[in-house]
Amino acid sequence: MLRVLAITKIFPNAAEPLSAPFNRQQFAALATRCRLDVMGTIPWFPGAGLLGKWSSAGKLASVPRHETIEGMAVHHPRTLFVPKLAHVTWGPLYAASIAPALLPYRNRVDVVLGSWAYPDGFAAVIAARLLGVPCVVKLHGSDINLIAKLPGPRRMLAWALPRATRVVAVSRALADEVVELGVPRDRISIVMNGVDAELFHPRDRAAARAELGLPAGPLALYVGNLKAEKGILDLATAWTQVARALPVATLAIVGGGPAAEALAAAVAPHGERVRLIGPQPLPRIPTWMAACDALVLPSHAEGTPNVVLEALASGRRVVATAVGGIPDLITRTELGELVPPSDPDALAKAIVRTLPTSYDPASVAALGARGGWEASAAALYEVLVGAASANVNGTP
Repeated sequence: MLRVLAITKIFPNAAEPLSAPFNRQQFAALATRCRLDVMGTIPWFPGAGLLGKWSSAGKLASVPRHETIEGMAVHHPRTLFVPKLAHVTWGPLYAASIAPALLPYRNRVDVVLGSWAYPDGFAAVIAARLLGVPCVVKLHGSDINLIAKLPGPRRMLAWALPRATRVVAVSRALADEVVELGVPRDRISIVMNGVDAELFHPRDRAAARAELGLPAGPLALYVGNLKAEKGILDLATAWTQVARALPVATLAIVGGGPAAEALAAAVAPHGERVRLIGPQPLPRIPTWMAACDALVLPSHAEGTPNVVLEALASGRRVVATAVGGIPDLITRTELGELVPPSDPDALAKAIVRTLPTSYDPASVAALGARGGWEASAAALYEVLVGAASANVNGTP
């Protein structure tokens, strides 16, 4: 059986059980095909535990060293990083930090999988070389669209990614970006994320609204991290125009993040017509999807966002920015509208057009159908098998 060591900082843990559900779902499906160990790293610096209320690293200080998550053995080594110098130094510090934790895997791993380009993928390339096995680096979106644009990480990735045996991207647009970093196109595979069909499928809208206590009238939904680069403040600006055109419309925002305070201030004048729901567990999201008339995702950059896949599987139209792999998903007007990023006026007009438009949810679900997590994991497994079969030791 193929033996895989996954290295990633974007994975659930005891302190953040809702983190990165896409990695958890794909890895759980992958673990049925191979022996998978997950190194779910935790950022750390001296005294981090004393800053639990003010630092994300502090909040993670209580995470145990070992957990079992959906049957997967998850280890949580600490990786040293310097907050103000994180982008410049994190890759090398990350690699050095996990080196001692690699010793038990010597001669017990066939391939290393790094999930997230930097610092995880950078460190995974080094880890694979220390273990004498090939490396596959899986990319998601912001790791290449945002982090890889910074000078320090870009230099690190321009060194590391061409040395990976294979690179996996979730969209064609992301694959094109990786070519610019020196990775030969014939070593890039596109493996799209999946959708849990048991959770995300067309449901009754009225029943969902009654369950959530939502008012009648058009309902727009945002689900995701509350970060400026997700366009959430653009949405707040756009909603002022939407509210004038559709005074009975409501916007529900599900999620948390660093822009939460600024967002709350921006939408305060709208009262109950903008509802800040906060983070929700994954099994609760389908009810919110069912309740809405349209999902809105105004990101400045993306890979292939799972929330769009989930909305389409739920039979809901989408208003989103034409970035990353989103145009590969919203391919016809029946599925929604695309707008330029960072353009609140265009976003508002698209929302105003979309919310009152009636449509057949079953048709949206059929037209927007993509594979589930089993299919996604099967495709990733084939890439890993191909890498492990190559007669290489961590080099292309």
